[in-house]
Amino acid sequence: MGAPKPPDVVYAGMIRFGRSIVIKGEISCDGDLYIDGQVEGSIDPKGNRLTIGPDGRVKANVIARAVVVLGKLEGNIQASERVDLKQSAVVVGDIVTQRISIENGAYIKGSVEVQREPSQDKSASATAPSPK
Repeated sequence: MGAPKPPDVVYAGMIRFGRSIVIKGEISCDGDLYIDGQVEGSIDPKGNRLTIGPDGRVKANVIARAVVVLGKLEGNIQASERVDLKQSAVVVGDIVTQRISIENGAYIKGSVEVQREPSQDKSASATAPSPK
């Protein structure tokens, strides 16, 4: 039998860095990103999804819409929507997001800040004139 297929988090059109890839520097792209290799630096998929595969070893600060971690990440995560830490995840760093899921067996060392979603009622009332 061949090598096991990556998890179901891989989508068509996703930019994929395999196990043999080693990158040092800044990664910025306009699409979903799947990393199963080694990255050291910073990662910004421009408001898209970042997935760190089971063989991924990342030392970087991350800014993305959504982050899924199956491998190892040393660095801070800032996700505008959600962070998913799968069973095999190891994260050393701070996380700021609106939603987070941590599977049993995942390891995290750092702080987690869950931000509230911006309320549309507050912004509407801030611009509407007050009743007299």
